[in-house]
Amino acid sequence: MALVLAVPGRAETLRIAVFAAPLSRDGPGLLLRDILRAEDDQIAATVAIIAQVDPDILLLTDVDHDTDLVALTALAEMLNAAGAPYPHRFALRSNAGMATGLDLDGNGRAGEPRDAQGYGRFAGDGGLALLSRYPVQTDAVRDLSGLLWRDLPGATLPMVDDAPFPSAEAQAVQRLGSTGHWVVPVSVGDRTLTLMAWSATPPVFDGPEDRNGLRNRDELRLWQVLLDGGLGASPAPPFVILGNAQLDPVDGDGINAAMVDLLADPRLQDPAPLSEGGRLAADPDHRGDPALDTADWDGPGNLRVAYVLPSSDLRVTGSGVFWPAPDRPEARLLGDDGLAAGPHRLVWVDILP
Repeated sequence: MALVLAVPGRAETLRIAVFAAPLSRDGPGLLLRDILRAEDDQIAATVAIIAQVDPDILLLTDVDHDTDLVALTALAEMLNAAGAPYPHRFALRSNAGMATGLDLDGNGRAGEPRDAQGYGRFAGDGGLALLSRYPVQTDAVRDLSGLLWRDLPGATLPMVDDAPFPSAEAQAVQRLGSTGHWVVPVSVGDRTLTLMAWSATPPVFDGPEDRNGLRNRDELRLWQVLLDGGLGASPAPPFVILGNAQLDPVDGDGINAAMVDLLADPRLQDPAPLSEGGRLAADPDHRGDPALDTADWDGPGNLRVAYVLPSSDLRVTGSGVFWPAPDRPEARLLGDDGLAAGPHRLVWVDILP
């Protein structure tokens, strides 16, 4: 059965978005400081872009976490002042920056950012957060962030010379999620829409053992394992998988076939959000459609790494990537270099019953 929605001012559609906005700082408390000062150009650009696209539900995938959500609340107040109210906010502690006391990256040293459960210079560095205009059923949230990598059915952990990399001790504590995996029910009228949110590790910055590439693939594959019932009860439709996969189905590093497989899953649909700005910024050596790209990088080139994937029962009425052509008035929000709010672009999808 299709989800019945009633969203004032948008012909009963619900706009769902993901944005890897640059909301992480060099230490705890600094994000809140910068929000309250209201002098940070990146934060101002981020707020302006969110207000321009005006999603009803927004997943942020690079925002520092604090226990009482003080920084997230301050950000929501800025958005409210900009005409984009989000009365409902949700975040859990991130695996990023969660110390282990072990050498997890195999460089012979412990206590560094890459030795945390997910890369992080401090606890809560660059986590996930949801902003919503609809109530979050917090008592029904399922947090899969504590799942050990080795406990994912079908997991492939790194090996070197037939031995666990970097050690059996490390693999015994290594969580799968570099930030987290959440299953979050949201009340939309008298119905429930389930969000499955995550942000994966980039499949780079490692050696021939391909630790990050393998982990990135399994972070993505978790959703199919969950839908198959391999982690307990699978979420019932309607649902939306959304997040920063850090993986393009065609170009760039990583195990691209994993993204191809997820996009082809018959339980999901890929709205294939496009942008004119991405099309005009095409990399000549890439094989994928540049209009689908969601990140503007110099080194690896522009890639499609952020996704909003509704369940197949939902009706999609529109989608897009906020990457306007340079001659469009709204392009000013990206700044002269296009990086005012970082290299990532906001991705949105509209669904209708």
